[in-house]
Amino acid sequence: MARDGDTQQPTREFPEYPTSESLHDRADAPPEPGPGARPSAGGAARGLLWVLGAAALAVVVLLGVQATGLLPEFRNPFAKEQTDRSQPPLLKSIRDLSRYVAAEGNFQVVVDVQKDRRNVPDFLLNERTLFVGAGRVEAYVDFAKIADGAVVASDDGKSVEIKLPAPQLGETDLDMDKSYVFAEERGLINRLNDLVAGDPNRQQQVYKLAEDRITAAARDSGLAARAQENTRKMLEGLLRSLGYEKVTVTYTAP
Repeated sequence: MARDGDTQQPTREFPEYPTSESLHDRADAPPEPGPGARPSAGGAARGLLWVLGAAALAVVVLLGVQATGLLPEFRNPFAKEQTDRSQPPLLKSIRDLSRYVAAEGNFQVVVDVQKDRRNVPDFLLNERTLFVGAGRVEAYVDFAKIADGAVVASDDGKSVEIKLPAPQLGETDLDMDKSYVFAEERGLINRLNDLVAGDPNRQQQVYKLAEDRITAAARDSGLAARAQENTRKMLEGLLRSLGYEKVTVTYTAP
């Protein structure tokens, strides 16, 4: 028979009965995960936030160090690079010029050239190029060709007569920065030929046609007459400033 002092002691047959205080302590304590239980969602979120925060801090530190110049600049390992293996320019000749450029004409021409074969469809064999060419032509007077005795001044020093060679047209300067191929059509055989044995100079004929047409247009534009008049005005102003009252400028036949 149990004694009165032993009635409050738990035994294996009669475990301790939970009181209100023990139940309150159990409610406040976090539940212990059982074996094989997954971690709570709150803990995973806090871990992810820590990882993101650490990564952001590392990026900020790297950017700050790079801004100070302590680390080399980050470069794209797959960035496009350009290598210039061109040879240095070679000076072939120097020529002294004594020409006076009195006028300049700027021209634009459209060249439409087509090469095909009779009784052959264009989709098989055809080569058509629409080229817009822009170029300039200078009109000048070559003072080096002035003959002896071409300048005759009066005894009183009030008049002077000058005989000059006729103005000439310079070579057509095709401006490739302003010239371009507007459209191009090539047949199947032409394209295959480009793949097998491409011709890098196949556009030279188009350029030559554009230069020839600009040169012809410059001859018909009155550019030489404009250069003749401008040269006369230039010499009259120059010689009158030297004290000559009458200046006569004539040109020899071209």
